[in-house]
Amino acid sequence: MAEKKLRKTFVLDTSVLLHDHNALLSFEDNDIVIPITVLEELDTFKVGNDTKNFEARECIRIIDRLATENTLQDWIPLDNDSGGRLRIVLNDDHGNTQDAERVFDKKSNDHKILNAAIQLKSKAKSKGSVTLVSKDINLRLKAKALSVYAEDYKTGKVKDKRHLYSGRTLIENIDGDVIQKMYRSGHTRKITALGEHRMNNHFYILKNCESSALGYFNEDKRVIERVDRTYAYGIKPKNAEQAFALHAVLNPEISLVTISGVAGTGKTLLALAGSLEQKNRYDQIILARPIVPLSNKDLGFLPGDAEEKVNPYMQPLWDNLNFIKNQFGENEKKHKAIDEMKASGKIQISPLAYIRGRSLSNVIFIVDEAQNLTPHEVKTIITRAGENCKVILTGDVRQIDTPYLDEQSNGLSYVIDRLKGRELFCHVTLDKGERSDLANLANEHL
Repeated sequence: MAEKKLRKTFVLDTSVLLHDHNALLSFEDNDIVIPITVLEELDTFKVGNDTKNFEARECIRIIDRLATENTLQDWIPLDNDSGGRLRIVLNDDHGNTQDAERVFDKKSNDHKILNAAIQLKSKAKSKGSVTLVSKDINLRLKAKALSVYAEDYKTGKVKDKRHLYSGRTLIENIDGDVIQKMYRSGHTRKITALGEHRMNNHFYILKNCESSALGYFNEDKRVIERVDRTYAYGIKPKNAEQAFALHAVLNPEISLVTISGVAGTGKTLLALAGSLEQKNRYDQIILARPIVPLSNKDLGFLPGDAEEKVNPYMQPLWDNLNFIKNQFGENEKKHKAIDEMKASGKIQISPLAYIRGRSLSNVIFIVDEAQNLTPHEVKTIITRAGENCKVILTGDVRQIDTPYLDEQSNGLSYVIDRLKGRELFCHVTLDKGERSDLANLANEHL
């Protein structure tokens, strides 16, 4: 007779529900417990236009729908056909031997949530059946200090950050005829040369003892296309990776491009230069980035009107645009074209919050610092794409400024991991810094 599966109890912290309002439905046939303190915190987050406010409102609606014919003190069946259940627990210790507020000598909502987990653990029939789930690493550490199992919310996380898809493969000892054919005709149909490395919308560095070539493979065309280091609005790729990134940006058959890499690898510059090169194909180029205030201070503390408040955060985008413009003399046509596009609104730089809710058609939409977005935020952005829209996400997954996100759970890593090899999508990781020798020294040794 098969052994009956142990039903586990997961206590969800507020940070999990603000990260993903569907988290309630992500634990299969196990029990979900929400401390009453979490409901109170959701109530404080429900007003506003940020993503966390949206998540709070949606989560409250889900709980309200589930509790239509039940009290929240009873176990409520979840509507995910898995047998999972939901319940709210109150802030009464019922004689707990441990008290987080006493141990840490501080009354806080985190400690109330931790006490709820301790309470459930004290009543559990089996060891390890109660787990606190939180995006707050410090709360997880406190839980473990009090012998309560704790883990991060795993749904949407990349399983292995060490092997995040790079978008390119080096193949050595390639047949010389393949490379010669690519230089003679611009492509080759000898795709068997890629062997087990073959992947849709993927880039290749092909080498043998005598020569080398850069290639791009598309499964529909079933050819290896040669990739050249061509100029785009005065900017020329300095290495193979940059050539791949620019090829992806310029490829009209690719609607979603992700470019990752450390500071100084040219992510934003290449995205912007490639977009300007295609200015006649689209009505507008929009550059946006999430605003992550320094020292966790809100924008309200900055002086000036709304535009003046966000300008410091948008300055890196203006710097890249000015660098491209300065590749040409003041009287040259391309120099003037950038000024005209700015004046007419064909180039627009904006905080990401101002973009939400729009439908984007005939637009190139560049999102800088995309590693500071949640998977849900990235999905929301991409689903805004209308006809003839190209979305470019750039960022460094090792430089995250948003609390509760890391290399495995941020939106940029999520997109790369989920969409690799899919049609309409292309990714390139840039490793070699080209900003300056000093920048490279800092990236490698500091």
